[in-house]
Amino acid sequence: MRFAVTGGREGWIRTLLTAVGVGLGVALLLTTAAVPAMLQARSDRTSARSTDGSGAEPTRPGPHTLLVEPANTTYRWYDITGDLFEPEGAEPPLPPGVSRMPGPGEMVVSPALASMLADPADRLLRERLPQHVVGTVGAAGLSGPKELLYYAGAHGLSQYVGMTRRIDRFGGGFPQDPWTPVLIVLLVIVFVVLLVPVGVFVATAVRFGGERRDRRLAALRLIGADSRTTRRIAAGEALCGALLGLVAGAAVFLGLRRAIGTFSLDQTSVFPSDMTPAPELAALIAVAVPVAAVLVTLLALRGVVIEPLGVVRGATPRRRRLWWRLLVPAAGLAMLYPLIGTVAATGPASSVNRPQVAAGAVLLLLGLTTLLPWLVQTVVARLGGAGPVPWQLASRSLQLSSGVAARTVSGITVAVAGAIAVQAVFAGVAGQFTHDTGQDPASAQMAVDIPVRDGSQVKRVVGAFRTTEGVRQVMGTAESGAADLGAAARARDAARSGHGEQAEDDLSTTGITVGDCATLRQVARIGSCSPGSVFLVTGLYGSPPDPLLTPGHRLDLSVPGTPGATGDGPRPWTIPASARTVTGETDATGYERSGVLATPEALDPDLLQAPQARIAITLDPGVPDAEDLVRNTAVRIDPSDPTTTLHATQEAQRYVSLRRGLMIGAVAVLVMIGASLLVSMLEQLRERRRLLATLVAFGTRRRTLGLSVLWQAAVPMALGLVLAVAGGLGLGAVLLRVVNESVGFDWASVAVMAGAGAGVVVLVTLLSLPPLWRMMRPDGLRTE
Repeated sequence: MRFAVTGGREGWIRTLLTAVGVGLGVALLLTTAAVPAMLQARSDRTSARSTDGSGAEPTRPGPHTLLVEPANTTYRWYDITGDLFEPEGAEPPLPPGVSRMPGPGEMVVSPALASMLADPADRLLRERLPQHVVGTVGAAGLSGPKELLYYAGAHGLSQYVGMTRRIDRFGGGFPQDPWTPVLIVLLVIVFVVLLVPVGVFVATAVRFGGERRDRRLAALRLIGADSRTTRRIAAGEALCGALLGLVAGAAVFLGLRRAIGTFSLDQTSVFPSDMTPAPELAALIAVAVPVAAVLVTLLALRGVVIEPLGVVRGATPRRRRLWWRLLVPAAGLAMLYPLIGTVAATGPASSVNRPQVAAGAVLLLLGLTTLLPWLVQTVVARLGGAGPVPWQLASRSLQLSSGVAARTVSGITVAVAGAIAVQAVFAGVAGQFTHDTGQDPASAQMAVDIPVRDGSQVKRVVGAFRTTEGVRQVMGTAESGAADLGAAARARDAARSGHGEQAEDDLSTTGITVGDCATLRQVARIGSCSPGSVFLVTGLYGSPPDPLLTPGHRLDLSVPGTPGATGDGPRPWTIPASARTVTGETDATGYERSGVLATPEALDPDLLQAPQARIAITLDPGVPDAEDLVRNTAVRIDPSDPTTTLHATQEAQRYVSLRRGLMIGAVAVLVMIGASLLVSMLEQLRERRRLLATLVAFGTRRRTLGLSVLWQAAVPMALGLVLAVAGGLGLGAVLLRVVNESVGFDWASVAVMAGAGAGVVVLVTLLSLPPLWRMMRPDGLRTE
């Protein structure tokens, strides 16, 4: 180990390069080890502030009760979490991170939302949240430092209207959807794909400076060291570099941990304190990395003969054998083959053999690293000597050191292959986690559901949206319920005698929808329509005809026991004899109505009891902030933001979270790949510094040498990407069969993954050109 730090400038540079390469891998491993604790901390804080599932709701107001109504909203591409609070007593519960309850017209906000509200460019958001900011939410109440969250005071909330609920404490949260076997397979593959390239790069980093080290070991043989001693010295030098890499990796991790709170990716942010690796995983990394460094070094020395007068490495490279290299991916296939067709879409997560899935995928990916040196050697051996001088220099260099070239791109090969495989599986199982909402974004882009007092307010609400900038068309209806007039009267009598709860539960009701002819044509096949028309939609979804929906039947528009009921007595209305039975249709919002469809001339909307204003809005694509302008109008009417953006499909939350985690991890791996690859290329250039300086002294142009370096990177990169695409498609096909999905690929995604890998190599090569120019100076000829 002393030789690693006392060998002069060359020894220090080699050791530092090894430490940097290993340190980058260690930093990513420590970050991965911190993921479980990070997710658990975020989940605990989110659950502690939840207003759902916190136990049985209090039925009566008290000194410790609080009315809460969700007021989540969306601003541009940001999701903002919010709640409206109305205390019912002197000591209401406070959410975590809040020191005082905001009163009406006041709100407390997260620091990130406070910054956004103070930005003049976010004027529309400030108009939507006009309350006076009286405080900030502390870290205990936030999932992450960049979360957008607010709590606003309100008055007039009712536990019966909208989503309002009464609570006496925070916390509890509804349990999340369980992990399905397919999601477990995806989770295992994501971790494999992200971590295997890290291991490959760590193994490559400990071999930096191998040629110079072997020449020094030959000098030690000359003064009396035997072969066992040289191997022990080589292992000690690798161990020293690995231990320094552990220290460097820990330092990088701590720096990343300190700065992580300033970043947000896809609206996901992390507190530095959350990034705490599990002690057992950190200990495993601390032991495994040095052990792996020693083993890789000893394995590399098996193909080198170090004698007192030199190193037998400059001879014609021995032809690599293929047969044993095929055993590694074959072993991976053998482990995955018994799992084909065994992973069902539903069932217990414990049914998945996770170690077997992980081991099979790891062996298949590592098999690419064993095949790549053979492929590079086989191809470059057939490169002809003809062509431009840069090509001749590059091809001859590759023929003499094909192993180094293969190691350089091995990490990229594994990363791209894993990305292609996991994207194939994500695309293949997307149908299991994506369902059709029935909405038609081509007809309308937004929907609004607002509880109102009466029909006249429905008209004002519809009018407000029609005059909003960015709105092209508004289709609005007033909707409520009705019951048989006689049955409703009996339910009221039972309620007055104290036995009305069961009677109200047994009361049959039907829907009432009031809108003009143009609007009704969007919700049913009504044919001809004129003011005063009434239509009946019955037998929805194959159900038997509703006995309430017959011409001449008397209905009560005030249904006892329904939300918003005023208890002011019956509101009789008779279905006219001219009412026609029609077929209902799903509207743009995905909603299909049944019951009575009436024009305002046939049924005065003011007769409806606590109606719902249901509105579909078509936006003007030429107005960039049209959605936010509509939301601002809606919040002026109902502070809880009753708007919805229409989407044809919706994805399961766990699937979305897993895909988001893959994206975050892929970005981190790409950064690590780029940094490690740059270090590796600098080390190769340093090894060839005397050769480069000699070529320049003989008159070789710098442009020629620069092009030769580019060709030396391009050839193994192309071969590595070909192998990566083949291996990724193969692994993806096997995994698709494991999860019972047909084999198919999104070729555009495959091209993007391969292009990303090539882009990293090209970028790193370009960044290595400035050091290349400096290494061509005459002082590169100096020999000590």
